Amino acid sequence: MNTNLLSAFAPQENLAAALLSHIADDAGDGSHDLSHICRVWNNARRIQAEEGGDLRILLAAVLLHDCVRVEKDSPLRSQASSMSARHAQRLLAETGWSEEDAAAVAHAVEAHSFSAGIAPRTLEAKIVQDADRLDAIGAIGVARCFYTAGRMGSALYEAGDPQARQRTLDDRRYALDHFPAKLFGLADGFQTAAGAALARQRQQTMRQFVDAFVNEL
Repeated sequence: MNTNLLSAFAPQENLAAALLSHIADDAGDGSHDLSHICRVWNNARRIQAEEGGDLRILLAAVLLHDCVRVEKDSPLRSQASSMSARHAQRLLAETGWSEEDAAAVAHAVEAHSFSAGIAPRTLEAKIVQDADRLDAIGAIGVARCFYTAGRMGSALYEAGDPQARQRTLDDRRYALDHFPAKLFGLADGFQTAAGAALARQRQQTMRQFVDAFVNEL
């Protein structure tokens, strides 16, 4: 195991080493690879430093939140977090975690997803949801949006009406549509004060990019 990678999960390197062996780095999806997990962990640590929460539960949930991969355009997409939660709970039970702790991790995994629409009941679940959503907005969110659009074969924008003033938004076909369709609304749904503050900063960055993009058109 790469020691530089493990150091990114300080102070829970031992737990990271134990769980990373069960997680495939999906090189086919650069928006949900190990670098994404590292960014979500960094976000979670920043929020936890202000809000509190159990780091062991948080790290396990972050590491396993996408352990069952489902493509964005799959009809099973809304079930991805539930599928990951069940797999995570089985895995943790098999590696000696208590039923209570494994269930806490599973809930955080299940509740992290935007498309699942599951309300987080614990502080750890709220932090994981916020940490994952932070990676969908700001400069990294912009990069991930266009990267995913490219993987799905979407166009950058609809040439005749880029801002969808006289048509229905279609973010499956046009990357630019994904900002008003989803990304601009993410900052309003954060669960923690620390996460919301970070989201407002990143939201401004994202809006500035879209304004510049439209101005260039």
